[in-house]
Amino acid sequence: MGIDRWIAYRQAELPIPERQWLWPLYGAGFENLGRDGQPIQVETPQPGADELLVRHDAVGLCFSDTKVINAGPHHPRLLGRDMTRDPVVLGHEVALTVVQVGENLRGQYEAGDRFIIQADIYYKGIGLAYGYALQGGLSQYNVVGKEILEGDEGVYLLPVQPDAGYAQAALTEPWACVVASYDVTYRAGWKPGGAVLIVGGPAMLDAYEVGTPYTGGQPPARVVVMGGTEGLLEELRERAHEGFTLVELDELPSSGPMAEALNEALEASGQEGFDDIVLLGADAELYEAVEHLGRPGCLFNLVGGQGFEKKALVDVGRLHYEHMTLVGSNESDLSCAYVPIRTELVPDGTAAFLGAAGPMGQMHVQRALQQADGPRLIVATDLVADRLEVIEQKYARLIEAREGITQVVLRTPDGQSPAEFNADLMELTGGEGFDDIVVLAPSGGVVAGAVEMLAENGVMNIFAGLPIGTKAPIDLAVVTNRGVRFTGTSGSAIRDLRKMLDQAEAGELDPNLSVAAISGLGDVKAGLEGVVHQSFPGKIVIYPQVPDFPLTALPELKERLPSVHAKLGPNESWTNEAEEEFLITMLG
Repeated sequence: MGIDRWIAYRQAELPIPERQWLWPLYGAGFENLGRDGQPIQVETPQPGADELLVRHDAVGLCFSDTKVINAGPHHPRLLGRDMTRDPVVLGHEVALTVVQVGENLRGQYEAGDRFIIQADIYYKGIGLAYGYALQGGLSQYNVVGKEILEGDEGVYLLPVQPDAGYAQAALTEPWACVVASYDVTYRAGWKPGGAVLIVGGPAMLDAYEVGTPYTGGQPPARVVVMGGTEGLLEELRERAHEGFTLVELDELPSSGPMAEALNEALEASGQEGFDDIVLLGADAELYEAVEHLGRPGCLFNLVGGQGFEKKALVDVGRLHYEHMTLVGSNESDLSCAYVPIRTELVPDGTAAFLGAAGPMGQMHVQRALQQADGPRLIVATDLVADRLEVIEQKYARLIEAREGITQVVLRTPDGQSPAEFNADLMELTGGEGFDDIVVLAPSGGVVAGAVEMLAENGVMNIFAGLPIGTKAPIDLAVVTNRGVRFTGTSGSAIRDLRKMLDQAEAGELDPNLSVAAISGLGDVKAGLEGVVHQSFPGKIVIYPQVPDFPLTALPELKERLPSVHAKLGPNESWTNEAEEEFLITMLG
């Protein structure tokens, strides 16, 4: 491809082929990906009057893609879909270019317009997603219609600057998930119009007061009380005129089955569970008994930690996926714990990233290194030393730039028990613990062990996608006595993607540093298998317009495509210049 043809490609002026290649998934298992392990060729669609035809330029492979392959039609986003007749085309980390504009959209869009896409799409209240319900990026072309252009949150396409790299743009989607985990707003009080449950526990004190657990004029709809002091009940009776219904039930039995009493509380909620649960002097057994009564987004307020003599089994999967929140204090005022939860890393603090060698873990470490007021101590751990070394190699320039400001420590257990390993990590903080711990290893055991390494008022970001139902033994007294808090997010919103794209285009964060290997469309299966086996120390990027280039780690380009390798950045990192040379070479 000469320079003129390259310019024509960038401006979407090349002829559109009559047929295109794509990878359909017909069911669970890699054997159902494509036909005989290969993509298939189909007619290139034509856009309708209210549609766009887009060209997929770069696609990042994600571990979420492999979850769809493993689950097939049993995946939560695909329940009820007959994949044998209506296969899925994966790929939600996509950079795309408009190549044809429907009649009614002319003037709003033009051929050559470049976009990334917010993967989670809602249209008329129905959750769709690019690469799940909607055809995704592992195809050369696609039609974009009203679901994306007129969605419930507006247009799900975000414009990209003309000179941005394709991989650089595509990888803003996974990067947005990282950014989103540090930019969460947690509810700091009872949900307006919601349902509250207050339960007296075995270590309940003699007196409590309601305080100000909600903003004036925004009370819950219903407050259900099981036990509690007479003084607290009297105050709630007096305040019921503020707009909530008070329901008084018998206290929970101190021994024996609680199911009947809990079912009565559930019915009294007036909905399918509670938005806020306040436990007065709870113990581990009480917490475990009532946890399931919380709806998604439920805020648990643990008032007093004196009853927690042993660890409670906490559903840490719900902390991640359902935005469940744990707060608490040792004050008798129920409202004392309701203050905003910090989600950003403590400036000049101490931060540990557990299981940091994977692509997402590397992004968290890179973000901490590039943060202007970042931590003074960054600890990155993994089970395998060879995997962890990539952080030192890939981010050598960033680490050097922080010399004298930030200490970066890479650690593997190297035969130590988890307790011994954690004790050594604690020593790095002078025994004070970490202000921030980001858990990237999908293990309830890692979460449980890491809780004990948190400093006073420390925050744990449970980033790894632990399935709902994953229980971890946690001493909940750390919530009440030491101000420890937990955060967890899944995916990102349009504002997160826009924020990340702005940072990438401003040079504040470079998604290209996440690239470890590239491939044409024909080697997608090998790429996805590489994701499963963690064969590459970073992200794999597919270039759908390149049919046959094999999956290649960036250092191997020195032998395979020397002209591309010559344009890699420091430590053989991907660059926009290398991408341009690759596409000029491969597209002819």
